[in-house]
Amino acid sequence: MHMWNRICRNLVLAAAGALLLTGTAQLAGAQEKKVKDQGEYDIFNQTLKDAANPAQQIKDLDTWTQKYPDSDYKDDRLYYYIGAYSGAKQPAKVIEIGSQLMARDLKSVFKDPKQGPQQVLTVLYQMSVNIMQIPNATPDQVAAGEKAATALGEYANEYFTAANKPAGTSDADWAKTKTDVTNLSKAVLVNLAMRPGAEAMAKYAQDKNTDNCKTAETAYTNALQKFPDSAAIAYGLGRAEVCLYKIQPEKISVGLYEVARAVGIDPSLGGTADAKQIENYLNNLYTQYHGGDDAGLKQLKEMAKASPMPPADFKVKSTAEIAHEKEEEFKKTNPQLALWMGIKSQLADQNGEQYFATSLKDAQVPKLKGTIVEGKPACRSKELLVAISDATHPEVALKLDAPLTGKPEVGAEVQWEGVPSAFTKEPFILTMDTEKAKIENLKSSPCAAAPVKKAAPRKK
Repeated sequence: MHMWNRICRNLVLAAAGALLLTGTAQLAGAQEKKVKDQGEYDIFNQTLKDAANPAQQIKDLDTWTQKYPDSDYKDDRLYYYIGAYSGAKQPAKVIEIGSQLMARDLKSVFKDPKQGPQQVLTVLYQMSVNIMQIPNATPDQVAAGEKAATALGEYANEYFTAANKPAGTSDADWAKTKTDVTNLSKAVLVNLAMRPGAEAMAKYAQDKNTDNCKTAETAYTNALQKFPDSAAIAYGLGRAEVCLYKIQPEKISVGLYEVARAVGIDPSLGGTADAKQIENYLNNLYTQYHGGDDAGLKQLKEMAKASPMPPADFKVKSTAEIAHEKEEEFKKTNPQLALWMGIKSQLADQNGEQYFATSLKDAQVPKLKGTIVEGKPACRSKELLVAISDATHPEVALKLDAPLTGKPEVGAEVQWEGVPSAFTKEPFILTMDTEKAKIENLKSSPCAAAPVKKAAPRKK
């Protein structure tokens, strides 16, 4: 179900309990008006009797219109039409007739001091509720609904006074009704502002044409300028930006910002969505793009709550960007280890042997650093096994130009320059030819003397 449908459902439920729709204008309310004859009086009474049956009431009103087109009460008749068409679930007719009345200034149409103010409010209220029930409203219908909702919000301040409070109504109920009407006015205006964006995103869901996302982006941006505190509009804009991320990667940052703003303001989007579902959407989107960072996400939500749009230089880094920055920092702080990790990753790749043969073999490699794990042989070694990634697992075999004079110190950290001459993947060992004299910090100790063999005793 589209967002506007959910909003419509909620508002219709709210309208059912409103206090302001219970009254009816009476013919005697305006003394300057007169029925033409008994026939018109009878039709009017029948119209009132059929108020609980909207379909029949519409027929009564049609008969009244046909027989007495120039009735003194034709404006009141339009007022009854609005109620009947609303009850009959014909919102387009409500907007059509309401527009006719608004074109003439409702206050000048309904001048009766007792019934007039309520009639004005009822027309505006009914138009506001019914525009929400037209999913594919024409531009003229939208304009009429927007005009009515705007007027409703303004007129609420004028109508809901102590003088207009019905007898038996508490101050609290009267104040609440005013709040409900004011909230309805804003909700309708927000919904109408969102419609172009929502319709564009609905088209994208069907045809996957990202041009619709661009249309939605523009529409939601315009709507957000009118209603900067709307979580629903922020969420809609965020979804449009995420859609555009497929073709414009830089859009993801604004998308994340706006979805975070919606969650920070009201994850239920004004009671139209499952708050947990919206929060999960943000969490998953943020984690997939940026990585798991609860502190960063919390900071983003707080930042987004403060302003409808992000700063011009705002950017959320991707996991790839973060990894690249860490790699660059690692290269700066551990250049020799970074060099080796690059060589090792290519050797360990499925094309490692080819990389060794074409790019590494017989090439001078810059100075590396590692830890001696073992000498071969143990005394007067001709080869040193060295670990680089850690201090225990040999990865490089240094083939010396001359044997050591003693036993190498295992665990010593050394540096060397060499030329790769052989490579095996299992076990992983890169053999490098190097000069003993060029190995820095190479330490050795005298070989232990071989034990003296005792002469076997002579046989007697």
